[in-house]
Amino acid sequence: MAEATVEVKNRLGLHLRAASTLAQTASKFSSQVMIGRGKTMTNAKSVTSIIMLGAGIGSKLKLRTEGADAREALKAVQDLFENRFGEE
Repeated sequence: MAEATVEVKNRLGLHLRAASTLAQTASKFSSQVMIGRGKTMTNAKSVTSIIMLGAGIGSKLKLRTEGADAREALKAVQDLFENRFGEE
């Protein structure tokens, strides 16, 4: 299992395109990828679940991955957040 905290840096937050990119990236891995705030964690492979977080710019979210390729999955998702989902 691997965990990290990420910050939403893109201007529009986790809107549909960013959520889709996140879900597509998470789905490339066999590991379970969860994202959320506090005790509320949701499946990062589900666009709907990601959008329901309502995460705007500046939101801090917890990432948790568990499985055979957990570290690689965590790194890939962290890179998306660092690169502002390629939007800016």
